[in-house]
Amino acid sequence: MRRSSSILTRLAGAVAGAVLAATALVAAAVPAQAATLTQVTGFGSNPGNLAMYAYRPDGLPANAPAVVLLHGCTQNAAGYFANSGWQKYADQWKFALIVPQQSSANQALSCFNWFTEGDITRGQGEALSIRQMISYATSTYGLDGSRVFVSGLSAGGAMTSVMLATYPEVFAAGSVIAGIPYRCSPPASTSTCQYSGVDKTPAAWGDLVRAAYSGYTGRRPRVAIWHGTSDSTVVPANATESRDQWTNVLGVSQTPTSTSSLPAGTSLEVYGNDAVRVYRVSGMGHGTPVDPGSGADQCGTATSYFLDTICSTYRDALFFGLNGGGPPSPTPTVSATASPTPTASPTTAPTCVTASNYAHVAAGRAYQSGGYAYALGSNQRMGLYNTFYTSTLKQTAPTYWVIGC
Repeated sequence: MRRSSSILTRLAGAVAGAVLAATALVAAAVPAQAATLTQVTGFGSNPGNLAMYAYRPDGLPANAPAVVLLHGCTQNAAGYFANSGWQKYADQWKFALIVPQQSSANQALSCFNWFTEGDITRGQGEALSIRQMISYATSTYGLDGSRVFVSGLSAGGAMTSVMLATYPEVFAAGSVIAGIPYRCSPPASTSTCQYSGVDKTPAAWGDLVRAAYSGYTGRRPRVAIWHGTSDSTVVPANATESRDQWTNVLGVSQTPTSTSSLPAGTSLEVYGNDAVRVYRVSGMGHGTPVDPGSGADQCGTATSYFLDTICSTYRDALFFGLNGGGPPSPTPTVSATASPTPTASPTTAPTCVTASNYAHVAAGRAYQSGGYAYALGSNQRMGLYNTFYTSTLKQTAPTYWVIGC
């Protein structure tokens, strides 16, 4: 019996050893768990009652940059992360993503409260919650606090304007997608801002930003603005007013230094020394521009509020300098046109046309949105779109018209 017991013991030991060996082989064959979007708690006092999510790609080096992503209404952090294309470039160029999430408990449609006084003021509400997320991430993950960027869609785009205005020292640059200028609401109603737009002078818009952090004299973040020309949820006039706001804040002219044509009927206007960019996507409605595919400049998933046109994320990542270089000049794929300001020659009179706003739109010198007419190219508001309002437009470059002559 002792011999049989010994044999059984040896057999059991052999089997156990084989199992352990097999387990070790399987463990060796399975790679480490890939990076995922993860919820983070305890990042601060969180007065805005927002949720924080973070993504750190595998192999993230010390002092990596970070991008804050702000989703639109009815969206959430996971959906915006999955469909916007930012994960692709975070993995490729090694930067972190910080993704705040709104809840229906705060706002019925899960919109960031870009129109609520207590959430758009420095040191308060949702703006402070997002600031606390950034502070936590830079400290805990060892990120580069001088290379933090922010991008958002719709209500998230409007909240991007809030963050750029209230915490200019935090951000190197930002991207406002189908968004609204800082402090359009209040005082205007949200519906007025969204569906009609509010017309202010560049100086008036700029003063609102400067008042958000009174006395601040440091550098200001560069800004990219994206908008579809057929957006009826947040009318394209908001892109022009945002341009006026940020060019004024950054001290550059509202006349572009260059204009370019990009894929998917997208035009790019560059202001100053690439301080402000405005992308207008022809015929696009309300959403983040994406371009699904495996190409270097392709990204995202086409679904609700992610519209198959051009990969805005790729352009923004380059604008932010996330590809390993500093802030780049316009990408090599753009085809620059002549500057919009000069006339054909010193001795040739500019082309000037006086007509009703309806006639200007019909002739292609202007377009209409939300019941108003806008000069093609400069996007200056001309007044109501009808046969009774008359405007004089001057052509300063191909497809570029300004008011007056």
